[in-house]
Amino acid sequence: MKEIRFAENLKLLRKSKKMSQTELAKLLQVDQRTVSAWENDVCQPSFEMLSKLCEVFDETFDSILT
Repeated sequence: MKEIRFAENLKLLRKSKKMSQTELAKLLQVDQRTVSAWENDVCQPSFEMLSKLCEVFDETFDSILT
């Protein structure tokens, strides 16, 4: 079974909600480049941002991270 990384999960979740990176960034009060960096596995969000992502997508930490 292929391991799915956080970056891929985030992109899939965002697209499933038909949301742009800019729209997600506005919800999280971050720059669009930050969302892009997360989706391209350049960096990882803080625990606080992970918590906000869970709220936005109505997902658990486990489902977003693995």
